[in-house]
Amino acid sequence: MKYRPLGRSGLKVSAIGLGTNAFGKRADRSVSIRIVHQALDRGINFIDTANIYAKTESESIIGEALQGRRSEAVLATKAGLVFGPGPNDRGSSRYHLMRQLDESLKRLKTDYVDLYQIHTFDPDTPLEETLRTLDDMIRSGKVRYIGASNYAAWELMKAIGISERLGLNRFVSVQTSYSLADRTPERELVPLSLDQGIGIIPYFPLAGGILTGKYTADNKRPEGSRADKDPGFGRFLEDDARLALGQQVVRLAQAAGCSPGALSIAWLLRQPAIATVIAGATRTEQLDENLTSEALELPDDVWRELDEISRPFRYGEPFAVYRLPE
Repeated sequence: MKYRPLGRSGLKVSAIGLGTNAFGKRADRSVSIRIVHQALDRGINFIDTANIYAKTESESIIGEALQGRRSEAVLATKAGLVFGPGPNDRGSSRYHLMRQLDESLKRLKTDYVDLYQIHTFDPDTPLEETLRTLDDMIRSGKVRYIGASNYAAWELMKAIGISERLGLNRFVSVQTSYSLADRTPERELVPLSLDQGIGIIPYFPLAGGILTGKYTADNKRPEGSRADKDPGFGRFLEDDARLALGQQVVRLAQAAGCSPGALSIAWLLRQPAIATVIAGATRTEQLDENLTSEALELPDDVWRELDEISRPFRYGEPFAVYRLPE
């Protein structure tokens, strides 16, 4: 396994990370624990979760899986999206974040997280309040590094400017939807990240499975797939252009002798500012398949064709972005 610095920090993370959104939903507790253990055995150290995944089950499962192996993991979680019905059960206020961190630590069975991320920008809370809170968390020892998620480039740059002006710890990473099917970060977020030393952590690296070729325009939902288990995911399958891209990736992968998922992740790993690609898994076999992407070496014309067929997806709307409801 190769390791990369997380932005301009001294923290090294595995090029392939483990996304755990499916833990407690499409992967039950025993399977999820096996996946975590296999990931650690294979050299994956970056494990990403959030307080809201599977209604807190993801964090609880990871906490159980890491018993006796906590030191092997760079553990990342998030808060800020809607957690409950109350007026303070969302956002990035001091009140909400400090309470959520303490609850996450209990579920994760640890006294610190390596990377604490704001799940989305909060327009109702002054950034200074959020950033001072995160700085206090680092000073308390409960958090090692901080990151953002679903921030627009201007929001991230504003946060960095405030942190530097006030002498606060600043964001070292940003999570964003980024894949062959969503190259919108290349317009502003990638240049900003290169300039400011921010590590990009792509989520939806396979566009929710579209880039594996499992979804086609005939609207079929393979049994056990995300679209089969999560009806809300169907909204991502309404773009025929992205579905067609998935079939093109399948064609190139077959010619190259690899899986379309591995090819898609390998393409992402070649992009500038990428720190770690968080690929989810609901089976240990999927995890091993994702890992093949790290060592994938192909002729330059394959990479050029991938760039060409995905170029239209630099423009238009992102594949996914998560914001607080108004």
